[in-house]
Amino acid sequence: MTQIRISEAAALLGVSDDTVRRWIETGRLPASSGPGPATVAGKDVAALMRESAPELPHLQVSARNRFPGIVTRVEKDGVMALVEIQAGPHRVISLMSKEAAEDLGLEPGVRAAASIKATNVVVDVS
Repeated sequence: MTQIRISEAAALLGVSDDTVRRWIETGRLPASSGPGPATVAGKDVAALMRESAPELPHLQVSARNRFPGIVTRVEKDGVMALVEIQAGPHRVISLMSKEAAEDLGLEPGVRAAASIKATNVVVDVS
């Protein structure tokens, strides 16, 4: 399972580290309790991003056609796969071959970026 540091989760969610820590304290986001820095499961960050997308703050930056984020959903059927990435306040969906999704190891919680050119979305793993 992909584990993400609090600072990385905060960047993906578009909030401060302190906000993520408050969410952990209130039980909104579960965290690991082992030795070393606290981490959260990528799949839990993905679920929170998916349910919270409308309330996340909008960042005042140019996307430059590349949207780093986290995979929130992967549906595979036959030879194709639908991959959904939550990138801050943006939800990006890509259709790709099932083989490409498997080769990239795409699953909810994996950090990835969507690069957009015209009507094509290309996904790379961060």
